[in-house]
Amino acid sequence: MKKAFTMIELVFVIVILGILASVAIPKMGSAKNNADISKGKTDVATIRSAILTERQSQLIKGNNSFITKLTPDGDDILFTGDGDGRTLLTYGITSGNTDGKWSKEDDKYYFHTNNLSIEFTYNTDNGNFSCDRGDGSTDAQQTCRKLVD
Repeated sequence: MKKAFTMIELVFVIVILGILASVAIPKMGSAKNNADISKGKTDVATIRSAILTERQSQLIKGNNSFITKLTPDGDDILFTGDGDGRTLLTYGITSGNTDGKWSKEDDKYYFHTNNLSIEFTYNTDNGNFSCDRGDGSTDAQQTCRKLVD
């Protein structure tokens, strides 16, 4: 007697593997998006903390102003400070336009995730680094809420 699988057994196994793959692949895409959101949320908390730490350092020196720029002009490493001696993050964050990355245009910062670019602004008067949460009606506003709440 030969010891081998029949054609029906092989087809049955292939069908089961196809069903499992059709369930697993969408879940993996969602996990990537959740990881990008978690990274962005951590980055936002770190940037905000660095702004406050730098302000406290300046208060000790008698200067009560917030840092004027988060990134020197033309720098590809973001959130390193104003370029004039006021430092935020020691190593900064590398810029890029892919998911889970930050980029900068003019005075606005963008966090890219799930084919969205979430716009962040920095207010030099009160040190606020935030995005437009609005009423949460658009995908960008919902993602913004996830990043800052």
